[in-house]
Amino acid sequence: MRRILGIDPGSRITGYGIIESDGNHSVHIASGCIRLKQDELPLRLGMIFQEISDLIAVHQPTEMAIEDVFVSKNANSALKLGQARGAAICAGVMAQLPVSEYAPRTIKQAVVGSGAADKDQVQHMVKRLLNLSCDLSPDQSDALAIALSHAHMDTTLNRLAKASTGGWR
Repeated sequence: MRRILGIDPGSRITGYGIIESDGNHSVHIASGCIRLKQDELPLRLGMIFQEISDLIAVHQPTEMAIEDVFVSKNANSALKLGQARGAAICAGVMAQLPVSEYAPRTIKQAVVGSGAADKDQVQHMVKRLLNLSCDLSPDQSDALAIALSHAHMDTTLNRLAKASTGGWR
């Protein structure tokens, strides 16, 4: 089983979710939010890096998946989001994890079946797929959706590769 750390980056709240998966079945290991209160962006970025580094040290994931930047109407918000992603990616790279990036629509498509799914639909499917009865914050469920999406995408790509080479029938 692979242990996947999913990250939903944000400059104020960064969601994380850790699952174990064989690509067909996934188990929830841990999830939550890194809530950042410092007003200065450099301090928040440092906290994202440190908190994710600590999560990696405790939970020992074998790979990391993160949501890709989406275009925002507010350029300043998009830049801050990109910097938060960078801090999270650096934590993964420094721990020598392979890091994969996924567009929001791709994540929703993989988990819900529709790239236009709303937050409630994503949250509902994450809870069903991981057999969770607890409440999840939107950032937490998004991070778990990213991890699930990565597990399913990788499995699907491997199946397609086997099929195209005649190794899977």
